[in-house]
Amino acid sequence: MRAPHLTLPDSLTKRGKIAMFLAVSVLCGVLTAGLLVPAAAVSASGGTQLVELFEELPGELERGPLDAPSKIYSADGKLIASFYAENREPVALDEVSQHMQDAIIAIEDIRFYEHNGVDVQGLARAAVNNMSGGDLQGASTITMQYVNNVLIDAGVDAGKTAEELTISGTKSVADKVREAKLAITVEREYSKDEILQGYLNIVLFNGQTYGVEAAAQTFFGIPAKELDIAQSAMLAGMVQSPNYFDPVTNPEVTKERRDMVLAAMLKYGKISQAEYDEAKASELDLDLQPAKSGCTAAAMADYFCSYVEQLVLQSEAFGENATERARLLARGGLKIVTTLDSKLQAEAQEQIEKQVPMGDESGAGSAMVSVQPGTGRILAMAQNTNYSPEQGEANTELNFNVDAAMGGTPYGFQPGSTMKPFTTVAWLESGRALNQVIDASRTYYPEGYDWEASCAPKNTVFSQWDFKNALPGYARPMTVSDGLRWSVNSATAAQAAMLDLCDIQDAATRMGVHRAVDGEPLDASTPSFILGGQEVSPLTMAASYATFAAEGEYCEPRALLEVTDAQGNSYELPGEECSQAISPEVAAAISIPLGKLIEDRPGNIEPIGVPAAAKTGTTDLSEQTWTVGYTKGISTASWVGTWQAYSSLNYVPINGVVRSFVDGSSVAGAQWTGYMRAVAEDYETGDFGDVPRSMLYP
Repeated sequence: MRAPHLTLPDSLTKRGKIAMFLAVSVLCGVLTAGLLVPAAAVSASGGTQLVELFEELPGELERGPLDAPSKIYSADGKLIASFYAENREPVALDEVSQHMQDAIIAIEDIRFYEHNGVDVQGLARAAVNNMSGGDLQGASTITMQYVNNVLIDAGVDAGKTAEELTISGTKSVADKVREAKLAITVEREYSKDEILQGYLNIVLFNGQTYGVEAAAQTFFGIPAKELDIAQSAMLAGMVQSPNYFDPVTNPEVTKERRDMVLAAMLKYGKISQAEYDEAKASELDLDLQPAKSGCTAAAMADYFCSYVEQLVLQSEAFGENATERARLLARGGLKIVTTLDSKLQAEAQEQIEKQVPMGDESGAGSAMVSVQPGTGRILAMAQNTNYSPEQGEANTELNFNVDAAMGGTPYGFQPGSTMKPFTTVAWLESGRALNQVIDASRTYYPEGYDWEASCAPKNTVFSQWDFKNALPGYARPMTVSDGLRWSVNSATAAQAAMLDLCDIQDAATRMGVHRAVDGEPLDASTPSFILGGQEVSPLTMAASYATFAAEGEYCEPRALLEVTDAQGNSYELPGEECSQAISPEVAAAISIPLGKLIEDRPGNIEPIGVPAAAKTGTTDLSEQTWTVGYTKGISTASWVGTWQAYSSLNYVPINGVVRSFVDGSSVAGAQWTGYMRAVAEDYETGDFGDVPRSMLYP
């Protein structure tokens, strides 16, 4: 930003103006030598005070790193999104075209390579002009402007307001004296090219566009090193008044200002007459490529971007409080490398929109998230809406895949029968067998039934619980394996009646299952939790099912691989947080009935060409539907349901198709199958391990 003009108080009399002129004359002498003169040598009114002020001012400019955008990348190096308060891409001077360097010097400071930081000729001219009543002039050199911008940048980082930074207001003589002294210091410490480079990287061109590289990319879609004469002249002209000389809103005055710069370049021998004529005859020829900030402008994976943003804002590694962390994200030039696989992300987005397009008349939400077993890395996170605060059928900032605390819906979604495997885990851990026959005929448990729940409050009285199976004819004796394979509610309840409900809760908790609303474990005092009566998030389910694929090892979901600041310093991040949640044998045993479920081809679920296992889930009225399944290398939760109003998907046209009964194998199953078939072989595949005979047969 160019330094504002020098302001004289309205109350300044003619005598005061003369005194000020004499004072500025003294200052010119001081600055010419770059040294201090004795105060006694000054006889003009106000001169003594001016030199004393000059002596007292700091003589060293503290330069911090420039504000720079933070960028989020996928694991394979694709840009996801940028965050910035100031859109800036610092570059070396040799990456800026000579035309641009010539243009800025010609219009801003033609004696840049001759003065010592302060142009005494210009300062004297401004003093005479101001004394005579002309338009107030500041005579700021490029070095002084650079100093001013560094001071502003430091002030912004310190949280100062615009009024405190002299950004929009005019300046006092003291401000100018301070700039002058610091400019002389800068000239002693740095070469002219270093100062010019610093100036071109820090100066404001327009709006949030700072620095010549960002300006070149924004207005012409090219790097600064490719700027031609006309383009350079336009950008150089803009710095005097970035809001006024806006080629988008004020193209005519911007062109006039550009031509003024071209005239200066011609006058000072920076271009030839022919080059001037050609450039002046040209139009602005903008190729606007405005940079967009934040997850609303993400190039891909906008909701994963939101999840990463929440991780940064909630982590003490990036600051003591949310305000500090937000400032770091907007100004710190972070490079955030994530776990996202861009190929899997693209495939997930394609599959969910294939089944439930954005803005579908059904109003149904659709989401899919993948986690890598054994590492917890989040590989993909997609949903059928746009991440946006603006009103619209396909817009929401709610991330369907995650817990409420991380930007998800207020409560999450009931998972239905995808909760059933955890009861079977507790069953196997109790020493029982997968092929043990149980009586699954009971669908009613009266109030006060003697459920065992060692972790529930004493004297807990359980409410009446009655339910139905999805299909008639399954309320009968069957093996535990078949009960899970066919998703029989009465079979899961029969197992739970023979177990401690808290053992089922404990098995689920060890595998990462928790309530989406508050992160707490499932409530074992309500037996319906075993059939999915308490809300969770898709990410929770994908990570928990990854435990079966990873030989019983549960890993916390992980999105960040590496974060470095603009200077290349790394932030300390949590590594893989894994634990042996269940035994490899139990994990392998669960995969038998879940593998047979895929072989049965229910609904739109089909084999995907490699060993896989899955479980479907459907709430009572088909408000929420799920397929959660895995291979050795990828665990994926697929969800389709209602999120704006809790209503049935039955008889609702979803992508133009009306179904009398929508279950987990219908739409959610279709997008899970299509996605997993496309990506499974990109990661580890293979069998899920051996199961001891004692775990198979009683």
